[in-house]
Amino acid sequence: MRPLPRLLAYFDERVAAREDVGLRSAAIAAAGPAVALVARWPGGTADQLAELARRTVANARPPEAQVFVTGRVDIALAVGATGVVRREGDLDLAAMRTVAGGRRLTWLASVHDVAGAQAAAAAGADALVVGTIWPSASHPGRAGAGLDLLRACAALGLPVFAIGGVTAERAEAARAAGAWGVAAIGALFDAADSYRAARELLGAQGEK
Repeated sequence: MRPLPRLLAYFDERVAAREDVGLRSAAIAAAGPAVALVARWPGGTADQLAELARRTVANARPPEAQVFVTGRVDIALAVGATGVVRREGDLDLAAMRTVAGGRRLTWLASVHDVAGAQAAAAAGADALVVGTIWPSASHPGRAGAGLDLLRACAALGLPVFAIGGVTAERAEAARAAGAWGVAAIGALFDAADSYRAARELLGAQGEK
């Protein structure tokens, strides 16, 4: 299993459909193996997600950035991804491991409260993606849960990633609260320079 990344670059339906998504993905991936691109297409078909994941894996090399796929073990295996992000409502982790058939993947679990984090830890997740920590454009009208949730989840002993409204300044605050890393969409894909934005977020996590 590869070392956990420090930065997760999430796609959403808006980013996935952009004409420059390939260039942006490659720029973010160029920040190196501490970055992971997370292929995700809310509302998309399985074929759309599979094609996005395939292109994302291609864009992640040769910098050897990692790639995760949300929810679909079969797609992750087919494209050679690093692992899977399990969301609430997906197959449970035990079932996902059965689908994987012993092939080594990294298992992240997206959680929104301490109870969900506890359940994911008990099920054998390798790390938690916790949020929404700050108000986020991808979840309009939803208040951020704040750093207390991040601290409580970090106290369970698994590495945690803060997601939701992440900026470089907030990434430093997340690290101080116990985060292993951060996850972002707009801070990376909407930046004037996506490579530089990735490097700044990595720097906030102590990565050179």
